[in-house]
Amino acid sequence: MSVPFPPMKRPLVAILRGVKPEETEAIVGVLIDAGMTAIEIPLNSPDPFRSIGIAAKLAPTGVLIGAGTVLTAQDVDRLNDVGGKLMVSPNVDTDVLARAHQHGMVTLPGVFSPTEALLAARSGASGLKFFPASVLGASGIAAIRAVLPAGVTIAAVGGVSDQNFAEYIKGGVTAFGLGSSLYKPGMSATDVATRAKVTIVAYDLAVQSG
Repeated sequence: MSVPFPPMKRPLVAILRGVKPEETEAIVGVLIDAGMTAIEIPLNSPDPFRSIGIAAKLAPTGVLIGAGTVLTAQDVDRLNDVGGKLMVSPNVDTDVLARAHQHGMVTLPGVFSPTEALLAARSGASGLKFFPASVLGASGIAAIRAVLPAGVTIAAVGGVSDQNFAEYIKGGVTAFGLGSSLYKPGMSATDVATRAKVTIVAYDLAVQSG
């Protein structure tokens, strides 16, 4: 059974691609303190399941912790074993989605075309991750959104940052995945905290003006 995308004050997913386990506690801590409500550690990071486990233990109720670049049902099982509740994938794999739903996870599969978006929605995805958003643009996502079921959560990932929230929100995007604008390997927790605060201020302003 699919899990709906949970209501969040700020539906912003911090993507920590490349984070190391020994850095995870400090970086996840400052993101939560800044007000981020979802954190994704891609599986092509160093020892990702260890980092996800650390983050999951740290996160209070209401903060989603999970994995990105999830490609197999076995990955989903391992994610569940370490306490992850968010499954983000670069593609639409119905077997992966079904396994994640069995574990009660929030799912954000990657889509680019109307065919992929409708398949993901039909397969019970919690939300649709349009990636790379910078290629489609806000207008491209808005055009595809016109044929999607009403109320489906639309997330933009890839080339999205504090600089362009407003245009995507006007196009119907309701959630964002933030990668290199928020975190790059080698950044300190202090650097990430600064970026997170800027990001949240920009998002709040974009929502108010939208």
